[in-house]
Amino acid sequence: MAVFENKGVKLFYEVEGEGSPIIFTHGATWNHLQWENQVNALKDKFKVITWDVRGHGYSTLPEGPIDPEDFTDDLIALMDHLNLDKAVLCGLSMGGHISLHTAIKYPERVDGLVLIGTPCSNSFNLYEMIYFPLYSFYSKIISMNFISAFQACMLSAINPSNFKYIIEANSMLSNDRWNRIWTAAGKMESKRELNKVQCPTLLLIGEYDFFTNYQQEYMADNILNAKLKVISNATHATNMDNPNEVNQAILEFI
Repeated sequence: MAVFENKGVKLFYEVEGEGSPIIFTHGATWNHLQWENQVNALKDKFKVITWDVRGHGYSTLPEGPIDPEDFTDDLIALMDHLNLDKAVLCGLSMGGHISLHTAIKYPERVDGLVLIGTPCSNSFNLYEMIYFPLYSFYSKIISMNFISAFQACMLSAINPSNFKYIIEANSMLSNDRWNRIWTAAGKMESKRELNKVQCPTLLLIGEYDFFTNYQQEYMADNILNAKLKVISNATHATNMDNPNEVNQAILEFI
């Protein structure tokens, strides 16, 4: 188990392969194992790095509120720890937003972006302005076991093996930890800064991903040198539902 420390937080990571670096950042409540199919497909050609965002998986989380900037600072700290001047960043959902914000804040460190089911704003329209506060309220009174089971059922319709992974990943989070992570993720906003992204960007969205699909065309129109591709037969768990198509898209992009 490889671990380094950034500002009092122990962050877990894994490195496979040699070559140009690609850093994969998982979605909220999940962990680095989300990317197992991508690691196996790419490690013979690239240096593939996965990590657990603070509070997830094997990474720790200090007491108190989380500043959403901490997520980006942790990613840059990981690059510094591994002596990487630049890397391609790939993320799904919250992990995509962390990658996006890193490219906005540190454009000189990012060679390319692969954003899968990624939001650029958590107040994009009226739906999100209602959904986020409502979900925040219910997540405080609903057990993590119920949240895990609901999420696992919803995202395993195409790939049944997702169910076990989602339950196991979520089991590593307490309700308190999840509420603090969700509050921080809900404050992430990049919509007005998309024009600051300087690297080539690939936007991937699952055919049946109804969480963030309405933001993808906006991002494609407002990020310079961006390309949008729909991944067939996939939900919000896009890279696990259809790993072959996702892997091929990443390889073609790189």
